[in-house]
Amino acid sequence: MRVVLTWRDKVEHCIYDLAFKPDGTQLILAAGNRLLVYDTSDGSLLQPLKGHKDTVYCVAYAKDGKRFASGSADKNVIIWTSKLEGILKYTHNDSIQCVSYNPVTHQLASGSSSDFALWSPEQKSISKHKSSSKITCCSWTNDGQYLALGMFNGIISIRNKNGDEKVKIERPGGSLSPVWSICWNPSRCSYREEHNDILAVADWGQKLSFYQLSGKQIGKDRSLNFNACCISYFTKGEYILLGGSDKQVSLFTKDGVRLGTVGEQNSWVWTCRAKPDSNYVAVGCQDGTISFYQLIFSTVHGLYKNRYAYRDSMTDVIVQHLITEQKVRIKCKELVKKIAICKNRLAIQLPEKILIYELYSDDSSDMHYRVKEKMVKKFECNLLVVCADHIVLCQEKRLQCLSFSGVKEREWQMESLIRYIKVIGGPPGREGLLVGLKNGQILKIFVDNPFAIVLLKQATAVRCLDMSASRKKLAVVDENDTCLVYDIHTKELLFQEPNANSVAWNTQCEDMLCFSGGGYLNIKASTFPVHQQKLQGFVVGYNGSKIFCLHAFAMSAVEVPQSTPMYQYLDRKMFKEAYQIACLGVTDTDWRELAMEALEGLEFETAKKAFTRVQDLRYLELINSIEERKKRGETNNDLFLADVFSYQGKFHEAAKLYKKSGHENLALDMYTDLRMFEYAKDFLGSGDPKETRMLITKQADWARNINEPKNAVEMYISAGEYVKAIEISGDHGWVDTLIDIARKLDRAEREPLLMCARYFKKLDNPGYAAETYLKIGDLKSLVQLHVETQHWDEAFALGEKHPEFKEDIYMPYAQWLAENDRFEESQKAFHKAGRQKEAVRVLEQLTDNAVEESRFNDAAYYYWMLSMQCLDIAQDAAQKDAMLSKFHYFQHLAEMYHGYHTIHRYTEEPFSSHRPETLFNISRFLLHNLSKDTPVGISKVITLFTLAKQSKALGAYKLARDAYEKLRGLRIPARFQKSIELGSITIRAKPFHDNEELVPLCYRCSTNNPLLNNLGNVCINCRQPFVFSASSYEVLHLVEFYLEKGITDEEAVSLIDLEVPRHKRENRCQEITSNNSQTLRLDETVGCMGDDPFTAKLSFEQGGSEFVPVVVSRSVLRSMSRRDVLIKRWPPPLRWQYFRSLLPEASITMCPSCFQMFHSEDYELLVLQHTRCPYCRRPIDGPSL
Repeated sequence: MRVVLTWRDKVEHCIYDLAFKPDGTQLILAAGNRLLVYDTSDGSLLQPLKGHKDTVYCVAYAKDGKRFASGSADKNVIIWTSKLEGILKYTHNDSIQCVSYNPVTHQLASGSSSDFALWSPEQKSISKHKSSSKITCCSWTNDGQYLALGMFNGIISIRNKNGDEKVKIERPGGSLSPVWSICWNPSRCSYREEHNDILAVADWGQKLSFYQLSGKQIGKDRSLNFNACCISYFTKGEYILLGGSDKQVSLFTKDGVRLGTVGEQNSWVWTCRAKPDSNYVAVGCQDGTISFYQLIFSTVHGLYKNRYAYRDSMTDVIVQHLITEQKVRIKCKELVKKIAICKNRLAIQLPEKILIYELYSDDSSDMHYRVKEKMVKKFECNLLVVCADHIVLCQEKRLQCLSFSGVKEREWQMESLIRYIKVIGGPPGREGLLVGLKNGQILKIFVDNPFAIVLLKQATAVRCLDMSASRKKLAVVDENDTCLVYDIHTKELLFQEPNANSVAWNTQCEDMLCFSGGGYLNIKASTFPVHQQKLQGFVVGYNGSKIFCLHAFAMSAVEVPQSTPMYQYLDRKMFKEAYQIACLGVTDTDWRELAMEALEGLEFETAKKAFTRVQDLRYLELINSIEERKKRGETNNDLFLADVFSYQGKFHEAAKLYKKSGHENLALDMYTDLRMFEYAKDFLGSGDPKETRMLITKQADWARNINEPKNAVEMYISAGEYVKAIEISGDHGWVDTLIDIARKLDRAEREPLLMCARYFKKLDNPGYAAETYLKIGDLKSLVQLHVETQHWDEAFALGEKHPEFKEDIYMPYAQWLAENDRFEESQKAFHKAGRQKEAVRVLEQLTDNAVEESRFNDAAYYYWMLSMQCLDIAQDAAQKDAMLSKFHYFQHLAEMYHGYHTIHRYTEEPFSSHRPETLFNISRFLLHNLSKDTPVGISKVITLFTLAKQSKALGAYKLARDAYEKLRGLRIPARFQKSIELGSITIRAKPFHDNEELVPLCYRCSTNNPLLNNLGNVCINCRQPFVFSASSYEVLHLVEFYLEKGITDEEAVSLIDLEVPRHKRENRCQEITSNNSQTLRLDETVGCMGDDPFTAKLSFEQGGSEFVPVVVSRSVLRSMSRRDVLIKRWPPPLRWQYFRSLLPEASITMCPSCFQMFHSEDYELLVLQHTRCPYCRRPIDGPSL
């Protein structure tokens, strides 16, 4: 610390107090009964202020700079403006001892011998409070909440803003130690990081003490050895000024450690204060002297590589790691005079000793120091250096080497003053020192060698020194601010640069150094020109890309990209040297530029390292491929360079080199891969058409990839790549383009045309797909198309022309019909497709469903269809017997369900359109057929119940009674229970006989049969089966006859068709024949049956209990009239059935499809109602199966 007197003045009266204007421009002094206003810049008296009538003891300025106040022995307080005008005055009962402004509210506190007052600009009245002792001093806390009052009896009273006492501190000395000066630390920073408000107290017991706001003392009292008259803090609170009876101003730390003397005076110092926000101090004395000093705090520090140690708060040492930014504080509690650091050692010189510290570990990032040695002795030196086992003291021309125990081991006497000393490394105990003298001599000294080695001598004094990493070069900054670089071995001056105040070699690169001066940082590589950038401060170290700079008492590590020197090496194609510079620290852009330059210079090793740094795998792969090719024997550098240019985007240069090296194809591939098709065409010129097509194809591929499908299609077509053009057009739904392509293609190009057809199908354009299939003759695909699009008419037409596709058509058609619930049509389609099993399976399922759902009419129809299917399958000799058996069974079931449909509707529906006779006949027909097994769905109860009701209604009471009797043995549903019980009772009131008109007659033997026949539906006499009407179920006047052996169906029909004259039968009947029916109608009934050979057969051939069929010969057939015969023309393998009408006058109609017989009137009525056969549902005008 150095103290410089800035100005001094002297007045006639004692200066009891002074105050600075907050901006520091003016100084207010309390001198005698006047206030003196000084200009702090030059010490000139601006204006004396008169207002008091007696000695002014105190003065204070408000923190906002608008007002200041003064207190005097005349018991008055005067408030002044910043314009030096008095604006207010108030009085106390005794002389005023102290005044202080609240730093926040600007409330003024004034203390006298007996009381203290509080005045605020916002209040008109003044609040006064009594005091038990003379108030000597006062001070507000930083937040303006509390006021501390120091008293003559040694007590400190801490009051709030209203004047109420909150804390009372009683000092040990009591009235023998009057508190003469107190002050709160203005920084609000914590003391030992614990408290916010710290009160410094100085008394005439010659003690300095510190207290918390709570009144608790911090630490112990510090002995001063003089009576302190004034105490004040620097603006930031880091230092304390104390003055008093020792006639000097002393500087203390905020912890109370004395640092030194600010200025010695000739009389007591009554007041001293620091200028706001500066290192200037004003001192007022008993003899009227006012002194204004500047305090210059010198930098005490040390640097070794990336560790920087410096003094902080005069008593602490902070060691900073410049790379990691870690810091560690070492509290010495004494004034730190010198610091030295080297490797793991740290030396700190205090006033009476030197402390040697060492690191806990060898870790380069370790920041924990511990005391190794204490050299308790007072040393005087200009410079201090520490080594592993020694310290070196420099004093003027002399160097002394001491061990850590304080023993002097070696001493060197120089010819001139030592200006610079630095440790340059070496093993422990043998370190080397670089020493620069004022006479220009530069020496190297080893601590274990008593002889100094002269490196060189120059004409000018040395200011700064540094040696390169390899110890080959020496950089010197002289007193003329010139940086000179020497070769140590040859003593040759390599170069020199002006405007330098410090210099440092790069520790990682031999040829790089930096020096500072004139506000610039200068970086020089080898012999290249200097690169400059603005930087304030002194360069003290250069490690890699970091430059350590000391500026304004702070050390900083500046990251400096080494771009400029790297480019300087690149300009001279010195790639390896450029790489070494880049390793010190350059940007990614610089690394990439280095990599590119090295690659173009075919310096692959350097390029590989540089690309690795920027993690560019693409160029690394290129380098590896080139190196592999070189290993295989390739030596064409033009080809290598062409590859490099192509990777860099210099395509035209690459193409020229490819052509030069005889690899035009590589240039062509490069252009096409880059989609530079126009350049490729220019490069190709009028060459091979095949290559031109290849170019167009690649161009189309590119257009496709960049989502320009229209252009791609056009280019594919021009290049003849129809498949790709079709694929793009189809994917985008461009039907018109597909049509043009399909019509343009030759029919021999089958694959593209098939692709077109597939896309036509996909895009719902079956017409164009059909056109395409026809063009290539693919009929199977055409059939499949019609089937998939469900264009059945076109499919059927194609099937008619090409029967081999019949199954391919009808099978899907049948499945489609089934999926759309058109099962009957589906069954027929299966049949047409030749899939008999599927047809039968569909019919069986339909039949089961109809029975399950009580749709017995449908069940009858499906069973009839099933029987016809079985008859169709029976044409296969292997399945004949089984299928014929099924045919008869299904025919039987069809008849049963057909009849039961009417009975079921009668019992389920409230009304019936059928006559009682029809219901009566159907019930009898069913019961005669239910003698064995009862088909599923047919209820014997319902049949008997219907028969009982209709028998009663028609007068067949006996039959009704039998029916009710049989019902008693069956399980009756609840809904019929009451009706049956009632019927069973009421029938007993009826006669026990049947109406004879209801008794059926056998038309063969003319026998009356019982209403319930145990034999079934055959005559009890001749066993001739009855033929029933399929609508009314009456017994028809038909008798079945058979042909003699040897007579074929065709012959029989031809014999019957012969018109033989018949006597007495003219105009007897009329035959009506059509596709829909065969009808015999009687026009006039005349004649005798005695001449009929067939009638004779009926009577003479009858006999016995076994059924004897009617067998006719050729003569009998010739005697028959076609009008009297009905023929069931069954398909093979069945024989036809022949029936002769015995009552030709009664017309009978037979359906040519199902061969069921009807009374003609009933059949015509049913056809009118349903427009189809009531049994097989054959439409009137439709073809028969």
